[in-house]
Amino acid sequence: MATNSTDLDELKKNVDNVFIMTNAIIVCLMQSGFACLEAGAVRSKNTTNIIMKNIMDIFISCISYWLVGYALAYGEGNSILGYTYWAGIGLPANKMSHWFFQFIFAATAATIVSGAVAERCNFIAYIVYSIGISGIVYPPISRWVWTEVGWLNRLGYVDFSGCGPVHLLGGVCSFFGALFLGPRLGRFESQDGNSEKEEIVGHSVPLVGLGTMILITGFLSFNGGSLGSMTNPGDGDIIARVITNTVLGGTGGAITILIASKMGFCGPPVWNFSLTVNAALIGMVSVCAGVNNMAMWASFVCGVTAGPIYVLIRSIMIRCRVDDPLDAVAVHFGGGLWGLIAASLFDNNGLVFGAVSESSLILWHRIIGAAAIIVWGGFASCVMFGTLKYLGKLRVSEEDERRGLDLAMHNEPGYHPSGWKTFPPVAPWQTSLLSTTDVTHRGRKHQKNNAHNLRSTNFVNEAFVDTENGDRAVEETSKM
Repeated sequence: MATNSTDLDELKKNVDNVFIMTNAIIVCLMQSGFACLEAGAVRSKNTTNIIMKNIMDIFISCISYWLVGYALAYGEGNSILGYTYWAGIGLPANKMSHWFFQFIFAATAATIVSGAVAERCNFIAYIVYSIGISGIVYPPISRWVWTEVGWLNRLGYVDFSGCGPVHLLGGVCSFFGALFLGPRLGRFESQDGNSEKEEIVGHSVPLVGLGTMILITGFLSFNGGSLGSMTNPGDGDIIARVITNTVLGGTGGAITILIASKMGFCGPPVWNFSLTVNAALIGMVSVCAGVNNMAMWASFVCGVTAGPIYVLIRSIMIRCRVDDPLDAVAVHFGGGLWGLIAASLFDNNGLVFGAVSESSLILWHRIIGAAAIIVWGGFASCVMFGTLKYLGKLRVSEEDERRGLDLAMHNEPGYHPSGWKTFPPVAPWQTSLLSTTDVTHRGRKHQKNNAHNLRSTNFVNEAFVDTENGDRAVEETSKM
């Protein structure tokens, strides 16, 4: 009997470890989502740079969290910092799955910042802040919130899957990174010096959409895996509730802003794509704190209220001339802060259910926690980005920024001209057919000629030209 009991306990541990590792791997795929989203939202001349940052986030954060981060977060210590398990020394085998899951969370917090500082951040600065956030800034907060000895946990702060430690912190670091860097060239004033704002657009809406869908999928494991087990009584019900509520939060945000944009509340009356996808993300962020203890309608309402908060913070950032290409501050700071408040309003023991005394106390504790995260994240960000700016290592030169970071930093353009060559080669005289042929002809012969012309190396994609050069059209031909 004892042997059977021991075997059952061992099996449960193994199942829980596999559950944690599987969800952590899926959350790791969110790096792919961030890479696609950010690559599509920047100009094509910065594609290689932004994708490389998202790839290297995994490895830079890994070494930083391995050497320092996990020790500060979960080593033996006091209510503020840990001081064992440096470089994994002495880490028990049964904590490996926990280490991996928390490392992915640390990498996610660092990745959020890359979108806010896109298209003008020096690569050495990226390495420094990625090491700093994942290894030094994020770990103490996770200790305060998620360990038994953490001072916020003892105070009564409750946060199921990282509304504060991941999203609020990522939003704070993003704000100060963008603030210290300054706006991209031409973002708030035109190239010829007048004060009229010029909108800088990304080069690929499909990439933005693909990245968003990957992030939505990863978010389900981000929240669902945060329970940390699936073998205890009731775990299955909690996991199902968490994943369902995560989707409903995103649904509330997306539907609200989709309708609002069509009604003209967010600009011209259109079905706005970029606002809708970001509203979906902030809706999912906003339920993180209390996602395990919310009714389905409450999660939806939480997302509905998060959508306008995203639009509001985005507008404030633009008015303050703080350039955030990916709206990382609006999504993660706004979603993180609102999520901590909303959890005290809409969870099953929240203010809307009449639990005034208990929920008010938890709300107060969450506000204290949010303030601590903002102060610590803001201080650390000012030290990191301020020091890099003082040393002249934060921002690339104006020449490199105009040239594009793909060539200036890596000498590897995301869309190399040689990659567009056709076979068989097209003679230059054949490109003149493009201007004389009506592409709307239905005949088989005309369709064949048009397809041939669109493969011409002299074909100019006006959208690409506008993205790369503003209003100055440039025609370049490539010799075969």
